[in-house]
Amino acid sequence: MATFSHATPERCAQLGRALTAAGLTWSDNGQQGAPQFLTYTVTDSHGRTWRISPATSFQISPSAPVQIWQASCPALMTTTPVLSARQVAEHIRDAA
Repeated sequence: MATFSHATPERCAQLGRALTAAGLTWSDNGQQGAPQFLTYTVTDSHGRTWRISPATSFQISPSAPVQIWQASCPALMTTTPVLSARQVAEHIRDAA
């Protein structure tokens, strides 16, 4: 069974700070207590909606434990690799 124990309140706060610092509009669904259901909705500068969620424990590399977030954008038909909070915010901000 997949676990999501890495999506701690501090890591959620880091993601929020990174999204805000990147100038992105975002919201979460309030499921920090149940990270398997946690999602963030982000709007990029082109008006596209991205969905960010924590990766499962199986997707996280032991050599990169801060890379726990994965974003997808249906309008671009893309999903990012598992990234850190800063990296996922920058990826969304810089998406063409």
